[in-house]
Amino acid sequence: MLDLSVLMAERVGFVIILAFLLVNIPYFRKLLFHRSFSSAVQLILIFSLFAILTDLTGIELDPNNVIQNQSLLTHVPSTYSVVNARILSVTVAGIIGGPWVGSTVGLIAGSFRVLQGGLAQQAWFYVPSSVLIGIASGLLYKNRRTSFATMTASKAFFVGLSMELVQMVFILLFSPTGWKLVRVIAIPMTIISSIGTSIFISIITMYLRQEQETKATQTQSVLQLASETLPYFRNGLTMKSAQQIVKIIKEHTNFDAISITNREIILAHIGAASDHHIAGKTLVTQLSQSVITSGKVQVARTAKAIGCAHPDCPLEAAVVVPLSAHHEIVGTLKMYYVDSWRLTPVEIQLAMGLGEIFAGQIRLGEAEKQATLLRNAEIKSLQAQVNPHFFFNAINTISALSRFDVDQARQLLLQLATYFRANLLGARATQITLDAEIKQVQAYLELEQARFPHRYQVNFEIAVDRNALVPPFSIQVLVENAIKHGFEGRKSGNVVTVIVTREQDRLVIRVQDNGRGIAPAIQEKLGREVINSSRGNGTAFYNLNQRLVGLYDQHSRLQVQSGNAGTVVATSIPFQTKEQNNESIDR
Repeated sequence: MLDLSVLMAERVGFVIILAFLLVNIPYFRKLLFHRSFSSAVQLILIFSLFAILTDLTGIELDPNNVIQNQSLLTHVPSTYSVVNARILSVTVAGIIGGPWVGSTVGLIAGSFRVLQGGLAQQAWFYVPSSVLIGIASGLLYKNRRTSFATMTASKAFFVGLSMELVQMVFILLFSPTGWKLVRVIAIPMTIISSIGTSIFISIITMYLRQEQETKATQTQSVLQLASETLPYFRNGLTMKSAQQIVKIIKEHTNFDAISITNREIILAHIGAASDHHIAGKTLVTQLSQSVITSGKVQVARTAKAIGCAHPDCPLEAAVVVPLSAHHEIVGTLKMYYVDSWRLTPVEIQLAMGLGEIFAGQIRLGEAEKQATLLRNAEIKSLQAQVNPHFFFNAINTISALSRFDVDQARQLLLQLATYFRANLLGARATQITLDAEIKQVQAYLELEQARFPHRYQVNFEIAVDRNALVPPFSIQVLVENAIKHGFEGRKSGNVVTVIVTREQDRLVIRVQDNGRGIAPAIQEKLGREVINSSRGNGTAFYNLNQRLVGLYDQHSRLQVQSGNAGTVVATSIPFQTKEQNNESIDR
């Protein structure tokens, strides 16, 4: 039994090595959580190959249970038995792929085992036993998103042990040698295969956890950088702001040097090669020129590829990301290593993510400058309502989520980007499409509801063409007002309904809530003067009302109806679509 255990451990070790190699392939890791027919077929092929290999490399026993010396079992005499790790492969296939994948792999593995014996009748039971094991292991962990990825080594061991015991029962019931064979193979196969199942699953789950932790750490770093660099980018891409930005990036990353340039000169450089990469000088690397010309991210893994003309430049690897604004490359973000091996895909993705965020911050800064230059007081006033606390609260919420739900954190980052884009659009235009306004509101709501799950329910009843034009922030301000003031102190049962209809040649917007209502004394002043409160400075509602009247007419003024059980705020503006507006401009 000792010799059999050692040989069995060797076979299982071979499977574990293959598992380790397999999990390092990114494409395989993607298959683990895809639920399409194509991904299931690919998992079946992969684990069927595993199972067939375990059949081919099994340990052959003669009728007296004596080990035979044969390295590759292409044919097994009908009276001989095989000790192998087939059940390990079928069990893991079921755990990872579910019952359909597990049973199919079991069918293929069992059928191959029968073929090894030349279709010997006494080996037929390996087919139903393998199929049953594939189904059972799949049903135990059919919800792969919540169970497989968090499966512990001990759970995997007991699942593997249970499946091996099922196989032993089949051998006892249907094998001609029954108990004679089971008493020799039971302990080596059940214990070692179960350990192998545990190690196999542990390798995969450990790698996935490390990958998620890396993503979470990276997301948190990006969020921290975004938060700290925003005030500087709002001042524009200047030498002064760039000096502060590179310091922040260097502090939060492990790069050896960081540079920011515009199209002609180095704005700031910190770290290695600071002696010749000097702020104020013209660009010294060919790589930067290439990025500015092409507008694409460039990665260099040699000093020659970087193209620095200085003979003693220590920089050997770089990722250079274009910074764009208004469809034009305005500069580059450059991140360097002095050892090329340190530049991994993780660092490249980090640099690309930072480039996207910084480009957005640059656009935000330019939009604010443009608003100032145009001296559009009403737009500036509405922009001021974008509470800076909202941004930092959103950053903190996403940062917290990144530790345990990376997918939701990533989704909220996209909504935050949508929210910022909408604010930028609102700063440049007096009217935007209803669709754009609704998307901004939905982005705001998703970020707000991430902080306070299930506290608010917001319904949209849109009965008009979404290309209809509305002033920016017209719905956003009303929804935000309802949430902030209508439900103060109430944690559930809060409903806001946004209704947009057309009445003849007017577009009617109604935002109603089931909140606590507005006192009559305050209701009379709404829209006519600024009303201070404990939850805001009261200018948003006033500015929106003034803007509606200024853009259209007195009939567009905000109308408020409120009682003890809710409030309705409505406005009626001239109906106009984006196409109609373009036609009037052409005329």
